[in-house]
Amino acid sequence: MNLLPKSSKEFGSVDYWEKFFQQRGKKAFEWYGTYLELCGVLHKYMKPREKVLVIGCGNSELSEQLYDVGYEDIVNIDISEVVIKQMKERNASRRPQMSFLKMDMTQMEFPDASFQVVLDKGTLDAVLTDEEEKTLQQVDRMLAEVGRVLQVGGRYLCISLAQAHVLKKAVGHFSREGWMVRVHQVASSQDQVLEAEPRFSLPVFAFIMTKFRPVPGSALQIFELCAQEQGKPVRLESAEQLAEAVRERQQYAWLCSQLYRKAGLGSVSLDLCNGDTGEPRYTLHVVDSPTVKPSRDSHFAIFIIPQGRETEWLFGMEEGRKQLAASAGFRRLITVALHRGQQYEGMDSIQAELSARVMELAPAGMPARQQVPFLSVGGDIGVRTVQHQDCSPLSGDYVVEDVQGDDKRYFRRLIFLSNRNVVQSEARLLKDVSHRAQKKRKKDKKKQRPADAPEDRPAAPGQCIDRSYLCCEHHKAMIAGLALLRNPELLLETPLALLVVGLGGGSLPLFVHDHFPKSCIDAVEIDPSMLEVATRWFGFSQSDRMKVHIADGLDYITSLAGGEVRPHYDVIMFDVDSKDPTLGMSCPPPAFVDQPFLQKVKSILTPEAFVDAATQFYQEVVVINILTSMVPLATTRILPVCPGLGSILFHLHSSPFSDEETEVSSSSTSCAETWG
Repeated sequence: MNLLPKSSKEFGSVDYWEKFFQQRGKKAFEWYGTYLELCGVLHKYMKPREKVLVIGCGNSELSEQLYDVGYEDIVNIDISEVVIKQMKERNASRRPQMSFLKMDMTQMEFPDASFQVVLDKGTLDAVLTDEEEKTLQQVDRMLAEVGRVLQVGGRYLCISLAQAHVLKKAVGHFSREGWMVRVHQVASSQDQVLEAEPRFSLPVFAFIMTKFRPVPGSALQIFELCAQEQGKPVRLESAEQLAEAVRERQQYAWLCSQLYRKAGLGSVSLDLCNGDTGEPRYTLHVVDSPTVKPSRDSHFAIFIIPQGRETEWLFGMEEGRKQLAASAGFRRLITVALHRGQQYEGMDSIQAELSARVMELAPAGMPARQQVPFLSVGGDIGVRTVQHQDCSPLSGDYVVEDVQGDDKRYFRRLIFLSNRNVVQSEARLLKDVSHRAQKKRKKDKKKQRPADAPEDRPAAPGQCIDRSYLCCEHHKAMIAGLALLRNPELLLETPLALLVVGLGGGSLPLFVHDHFPKSCIDAVEIDPSMLEVATRWFGFSQSDRMKVHIADGLDYITSLAGGEVRPHYDVIMFDVDSKDPTLGMSCPPPAFVDQPFLQKVKSILTPEAFVDAATQFYQEVVVINILTSMVPLATTRILPVCPGLGSILFHLHSSPFSDEETEVSSSSTSCAETWG
């Protein structure tokens, strides 16, 4: 028996609904959920003593169930004579005070201000099938009648799928009338989430339009969204923002539906936000491992990434997460990264907060009432203390934070928030200052701010930063490159002129300064904010042997090369990252390895010198280190600059598990060359 119309326009036809209810008989037809699914929202906005009008009641049991829990003053109307007759017969003896009337909701016969609540379950959606002029005029008459029969302070409760054209029409109409507009998402039952065929890919919403007394000349409009059944409403600035917020939740519901029906959708990630502030609180990555053998206990698990470790390859890279899921032995693993600026009480509270949401991402085939394990490293959520957060005109938003490593040692990191998975600079702390400070804060929760809230406690140079320790592997390689100099055994006694392009936290020039007592270093940094960060938070300081120049490294070297009196450096180090992630090369920017620029670099070197990092020259040698996700890039972009300089010695070092660069898998390429 086919009850669906051939065209959506038939939803507005009296004949269609007469035929529909004749064919369906006495079996109830529930649009968008039953009373049990809607009662949380309905009871929030309806009081038992209020007079309620249900428009387009059909043969739904909703009015009957409301009556049975105390809402006895209910009037139901519908355009179908068949269904009104059925409902009268069904309720005459059991619910004598509830009435059913055949009436057109666009021409209601009630006096003005007759009701406190008008309840609409799917009727607006059924009428507003398109945006043709005739349809819009009919909807205008319907909504005008709703406004007429409602008292001031009354509510129009409309249960809807909130399709874009429906939301636009309803919100636009009532906001222009000066009504308060709230959209409340209806919670799906857990059983429906795990059904073999969920009924709707789109979530169900309740529009709550509250009638205010007209105020002449007032342009005040109130838009609110309540994303959780028991959550607090969030005030939005415009109807457009409200529509966008609804659209985001519809997209999330569609994603959940796809994840339920299919595995292996590729890289899927999403943010779960704080309901009060709208700020991201958790970032989830869904990882499917179809090769894992199915069993009752291998369907689904959640992995909580300890704070501060989300930049590691295993957690921050898609390939790393795939390896983690396969090793854990689950067909679907969701990794959860915790955001800085948010407060977390512990693993138990996180589990309680996430349990309902993560079940919406569960795969098909899970046994009923299956317990989903929450996993982590070391059984805790890690330690992160945000020490400083600011915005640089050149580098954008950045943060300095202290995190606890595997060995319980603490590390200070500089991270640009435009690329959260990349640690820009890192230094080891001599003392666990952050850990002790965090313990102290926990003792006074009344005055406590979030556990990783910014604290401007400057680190005195040399006091808490371990200047002798290099965290970054490429820094260690660059220091090792000094052994290519003539007579490396005499480096500690030999005057050494170095140019370091790219300061960051200053760890590299600091190490050279402290461990090579005869060295004189010029550091070039394009962003003055980074000099302040390095000085205040990473123990960096200038001296008579260490000077910092605020300039673009390309311009600085070009200026030196074009000067009448050129300085000469024994070593030039490029520690510069690329701001363009589409190039496939994380460092250096391509301009630093162009052949004309390398000739300028050569001109400011001493005859027995080299350039390290991105480019290294030694007497008759040049070494180029490249951090790239595509090894062929080294041969297609970098090596072509070498033939003009002489013969080539090529060496490739692959480091796919590097934690320094988690945006891409890391490879470094070296090219050594002899100059004649």
